[in-house]
Amino acid sequence: MIKVKNLSTAFEEKIVHNNISFEVKEGEIFGILGGSGSGKSVLLRQIIMLDEIQKGKIEVFDKDINKLSMKEREQMKKDWGILFQFGALFSSLNVIENIGIMLKENTKLPQELIDDIAYTRLKMVGLDASVGLLYPEELSGGMKKRVALARALALDPKILFLDEPTSGLDPLSAKAFDTLISELRELLGLTVVIITHELNTIKNVLDRFLILSDSKLAIVGTYEDAINANDAVINRFLKL
Repeated sequence: MIKVKNLSTAFEEKIVHNNISFEVKEGEIFGILGGSGSGKSVLLRQIIMLDEIQKGKIEVFDKDINKLSMKEREQMKKDWGILFQFGALFSSLNVIENIGIMLKENTKLPQELIDDIAYTRLKMVGLDASVGLLYPEELSGGMKKRVALARALALDPKILFLDEPTSGLDPLSAKAFDTLISELRELLGLTVVIITHELNTIKNVLDRFLILSDSKLAIVGTYEDAINANDAVINRFLKL
């Protein structure tokens, strides 16, 4: 689904990515790991076409994203959903309006059908219909994450990008969210890319992951691969 080839990124004297390459397979839950400032978010933003690719190539759905026209870029973006770290809900809109805004902006569906789809997505992420008329300020942290996830699913994406989805959640809510992501992958046949540092997510949810360290890839593989590598950088990051 995603191929990153010989990607290099630098900001002034700081090298963030030094000729890194990896692939994300269709249907897997793939993690992007690394310490603070390692380039995780920059990498994600380059894949979703928010940041410029300085050197190298990124292919999504077998298409070089650098060679896409503006129209082709906008069309491709409809095939993925994004959940940013803090949810980024619109405070002036209620839950159903927040979920439905993607449909309102990208389709010509009647409002009644948009609302029906929004309520379906709300149920899909484990929230009751009664939540639909609440505003973001009335929601708990975990509920905000689920609403933002419902919005990311509004257009039936093929790929779901999650940036620290369990950050700020208590352990019970984080575990429930992890379970939800796994269930949605199975239910909808999603490919999921997650930036995370949560050990429980790494151990129990990710099929494979990469670890960014000193602008290179310390590993691309499974949790078992990481254990067997017996590498000091990997062991320190995963607290092995």
